[in-house]
Amino acid sequence: MRRQAEAGGRWVAVPPDIASHELTRPLERAILAQQHTVAGIYDALAPAEDAYRTQQRASAASVRLLHGSDVIYAALERASEACREELLTAHPGGARDPDALGKTLPRTLRLNSRGVRQRTLYQHSVRAHGPTLAYIEQVTAAGAQVRTLDEVVDRLIVYDRSIAFIPDPRYDLQTTALAVEHPALIHYLVKVFDHAWQRAEPVTVASDHGRPPLLTDETRRAVLQLMVEGHTDAGMGKRLGISARTVSAHIKKASELMGSRSRAHLAYLLARSELLETPRQD
Repeated sequence: MRRQAEAGGRWVAVPPDIASHELTRPLERAILAQQHTVAGIYDALAPAEDAYRTQQRASAASVRLLHGSDVIYAALERASEACREELLTAHPGGARDPDALGKTLPRTLRLNSRGVRQRTLYQHSVRAHGPTLAYIEQVTAAGAQVRTLDEVVDRLIVYDRSIAFIPDPRYDLQTTALAVEHPALIHYLVKVFDHAWQRAEPVTVASDHGRPPLLTDETRRAVLQLMVEGHTDAGMGKRLGISARTVSAHIKKASELMGSRSRAHLAYLLARSELLETPRQD
């Protein structure tokens, strides 16, 4: 209804479509103004969005998933041929496969001949494996450095601090790998390696490839430390690169030396003796 002057001020009916148009016009104008504001925001942020997406694509491209042992081997060969200054490698687990060592040896010696500095980390258990010791003897004679410690975090290869190869735990570790070229990630991986390297012990290979005393001392110490922490024999073996039977033998020998009646008693004696305490560096 609307009061109409022409009709003597009487109320007259207004068609609903006209009424709805007049009632919604202010709202439509407000909505249009908001839409212009939203469009302006989108336009203002468009350059930032383009830059962000470009950076994301670059970051994604700096980490590639490699499937298949042949693909991984080819990528390692390319990185090795391009390497000019430094190679860092870490190998968790125990004895290395002799066939893998046979494939790796020529590449390692070529790098040494070009003056590439090489540092390799193994676990203490390789000190009792003849083929691995023979490999270590050849590469150290050529100038590479090899050290061992009780645990190595994971498989790692870094060429010239520009490309790194690490396993992808989501897949089969034997046939998949990640090729990492992101500078920040490589910086982090090298820091982890250097920290482990400082704690590791150099390998001195005897001519008869005998078992160095360090294998017994350091491995047994690591076994006992993990036993005190509550790990199973199988879990300790996996972490230290030795068999569960070897773990049990180390614990048995320590029990005999300390006169313990059980593992719980052995843990108690170890705690009292402070034999597992890390010596202070003066």
